[in-house]
Amino acid sequence: MSTEMDGPAVDEAVRTLLLLMPRLVGRAKRLPIPRALQSLELAPRHLALLAHLEYDGPASVNELAARLELAPTTVSLMVSELSRPGVLRRTADPADRRRRIIAIAPAYATPISDWLSGSAVAWERVMRDLRPAERATVITALRAYEAALDLVSQDLRDPR
Repeated sequence: MSTEMDGPAVDEAVRTLLLLMPRLVGRAKRLPIPRALQSLELAPRHLALLAHLEYDGPASVNELAARLELAPTTVSLMVSELSRPGVLRRTADPADRRRRIIAIAPAYATPISDWLSGSAVAWERVMRDLRPAERATVITALRAYEAALDLVSQDLRDPR
């Protein structure tokens, strides 16, 4: 393995990450889904929505769309999918009765919290041992990777 200063060369780092990422996703997918959620056929998009509601609190569809970086119509569809079985509830905003606030229904709060806690505990173990600057680097790298995937995806769809 060739190194550059204190770490692997770019090619070696890319190889390591390409081999590591599927294992990470596979392990995350194996986290047990609480019994109360098993019949709901939740997809990763639902997990992201539920995580925002769990960690950032109730919000309007437009606020959730901004947090998730999705179109409001897409978020509205996801909210509808989760409202039908009672996972989410919509209530009128006291400040503007026309606006609806989306929240996790009380009956599902604990199972959702339990489900999300597996990933949270793992990240806490990792982040606790890092210095603040290292934590920032991890977050910056993951965000940059997400953005780069979007660009590559666009390039593959629209080759010139």
